[in-house]
Amino acid sequence: MNDGSGPRRDFVKKAMQAPYLERDEEHALAVSWKERQDQDALHQLTQAHMRLVIAIAARFRHFGLPMSDLIQEGHVGLLEAAARFEPAREVRFSTYATWWIRASIQDFILRNWSIVRGGTSSAQKALFFNLRRLRARITQDGTVSPSEMHREVAAAIGVSVNDVATMDVRLSGSDASLNAPISDGEDGGSADRQDFLPDEAPLQDELVGGVIDSERRNHWLTKALEVLNERELKIVRERRLAEDGATLEALGATLGISKERVRQLESRALEKLKMALLDQQGAGSYV
Repeated sequence: MNDGSGPRRDFVKKAMQAPYLERDEEHALAVSWKERQDQDALHQLTQAHMRLVIAIAARFRHFGLPMSDLIQEGHVGLLEAAARFEPAREVRFSTYATWWIRASIQDFILRNWSIVRGGTSSAQKALFFNLRRLRARITQDGTVSPSEMHREVAAAIGVSVNDVATMDVRLSGSDASLNAPISDGEDGGSADRQDFLPDEAPLQDELVGGVIDSERRNHWLTKALEVLNERELKIVRERRLAEDGATLEALGATLGISKERVRQLESRALEKLKMALLDQQGAGSYV
């Protein structure tokens, strides 16, 4: 069965045999591509640096993704570097391209390493790609507890201890399907992992009960408001029932009375509402 390893080996061998470019030759090719969009110059420039792509991709093999995919993404970064490279700055293309190649491969790994999307901030990327190395260095003598390790890594990278602990758990396991069978039922069937996940949504009787209670409270309030006179009703509506409650000063100006008088009327109205609501509950008033 052909797994593609043969063509990949041929590709790597061809890339490794590509001639190195002298500084002046590299500069001339970069200028030709930048100023005249010379496709042949672009091909020579990128082909000479495919060994760099392969070398960088090899550093990320331990993430378990196909090497061919890592190389392909690295090539995308190489092309991006060629498109952005400024020959006038007199920097070697390999130095400039290294950042783009590595960034492209890292973004690919973050998108595909797990079905659970992780953080994409600079700190989260640094944590993802450096946690294993830092953990191995910190715990090499076997005397450091997990919590101490998490604190040291958090301080080194500049993230929270909780972020380190969460990433440590993610890197220590793999994704598991919710439909994966985890036990056999008594009837010969199987139970899926998702069968044991609790549903945190309210039960139907709780939802119905909430609706009934809400309607009952609205009914009681509507009936209670009938005991207020027009001015008291206006004060209660604008002070207590409106989304943005009016101030005492504003209502006083509208009604032509002092804010202290508004406060007194409001207090009296609330007391009347309280008595009316208690009377309804005592009388067993229902919707």
